[in-house]
Amino acid sequence: MRKKIIITGASGLIGKKLLDHFCTSDFEITVLTRKPRFDTNFMDRSIKFFQWNCENNEEWKDALEGQDVVINLAGANLVSKRWNDKFKKLIYKSRINCTKQLVDAIGQCNNKPETLITASAVGIYGERGEEILAESSEPGTDFLAKVCYDWESEAKKVQAYNVRFVALRIGLVLSADGGVLKNSLLPFKLFIGGKLGNGKQFFPWIHIDDLLSIVSYTIDNPALNGPINCASPRIVREQEFAKTLGQVLKRPAIFPVPRFLLRIVVGPIAESIISSQNISVEKLIKAGFEFKFTNLPLALKQILGK
Repeated sequence: MRKKIIITGASGLIGKKLLDHFCTSDFEITVLTRKPRFDTNFMDRSIKFFQWNCENNEEWKDALEGQDVVINLAGANLVSKRWNDKFKKLIYKSRINCTKQLVDAIGQCNNKPETLITASAVGIYGERGEEILAESSEPGTDFLAKVCYDWESEAKKVQAYNVRFVALRIGLVLSADGGVLKNSLLPFKLFIGGKLGNGKQFFPWIHIDDLLSIVSYTIDNPALNGPINCASPRIVREQEFAKTLGQVLKRPAIFPVPRFLLRIVVGPIAESIISSQNISVEKLIKAGFEFKFTNLPLALKQILGK
């Protein structure tokens, strides 16, 4: 029987990739979207679209009836604007309030979904230096850590309705279509690339294809639940990432961006950008998941077509 999947926040990098991923498989896809026209590349596929206003679930809660899996990716883009108090409130509200409405709507369903998978981030751990971080590790105390913690806490309430809860703590996604890699390319192409800060911080990268596979694996393995770290089992330090990217692009990586300069350029998000998270993915590995991309140079070459 075809699984029915409903996705919120499908207009972002991960969401669009998931739609591509699931459209080639035996799934029935429904999208809750704020954008009436969404992306025309998906409009001619067998995907159902519902207008999404997370402040009022009366308009879309019926779309949840009979779904097998809900994937919640909704949330303002962290790097779309410079962080100030107003934008930080939007970052928080767009995740926590929308997730609360989603869980409340699931609770009102007669035929409830089996699983709620919500996005989160390794940013939940905050700055942790050399500490090895498993899912049981304590959360951090900075703004992004609080956002992730409260985001997961709202989603976890779905367990009261006997619905499986999964929180994907996503690392730094490597993709040619956006995210940290796309933002890193221009300085290197201009021959001014280099490490961020002192470069000693851990860089918990993950290839976009492995992330998509983790989502599918989680759907197919009901024993997997709760928070799941999503990063390569062979993460590197930021200076090694910069050096490797330079080698793949055949560009130098000799122009470091000091912490103070990064703060001036991007604002308060700088502290999150250069925080160190030494992520463990033992939970996934023990559950039987096999990563395809664990070698950073090969991953970058595959993504960049080198």
